[in-house]
Amino acid sequence: MVLPKSLSLDEVHAVLNVPDVADPLGVRDRAILETFYATGIRRAECARIDLDDLDRERGLLTVRKGKGGKDRVVPLGERALRWLELYAEKTRPLLETPKSGRALFLSGYGERIGASFLGNWVRRAIDASGIGRKGSCHVLRHSCATHMLENGADIRFIQQLLGHARLDTTQIYTDVSIVQLREVHARTHPHARLPQAEKA
Repeated sequence: MVLPKSLSLDEVHAVLNVPDVADPLGVRDRAILETFYATGIRRAECARIDLDDLDRERGLLTVRKGKGGKDRVVPLGERALRWLELYAEKTRPLLETPKSGRALFLSGYGERIGASFLGNWVRRAIDASGIGRKGSCHVLRHSCATHMLENGADIRFIQQLLGHARLDTTQIYTDVSIVQLREVHARTHPHARLPQAEKA
């Protein structure tokens, strides 16, 4: 199995900073990128987000019809929530038309943004970031999972966040972070280190 290629935190920041947030569409684009990185959702899941799926008070997002047709609720974190609120309050009203319905993310024509558009657009944003890496929405999903695992998240929580039906699908991320696993093992396992007397 091929390990997912994640971005470093600096590379993620370079991608997130690509949109020109002085432009209303740039605010939308930044909100989309922040949502991908904060939640690890898939591009089709992002395209399906409706206004009602955003729980601003609790900082949660309901992901509808994920893989296997299941819904799940995921935390957004303060940064993604801030950009989503800014977009929903300032930019979305400028884009809204009778065709918009309840869709959260709208095109310049006021229609729901599609999954294929998101894939192509994120790919261009990664290219424009200057990090010299290739990828699309999935690289932000992998980066989200990898960074959380590196910072101590339990693999079962990552499974729930990503919407994986089986834990073995999520296990791929454990191989990415073997360095962190060794560090945690050395720090926490009672027999990880020899007593001084036995080292001589």
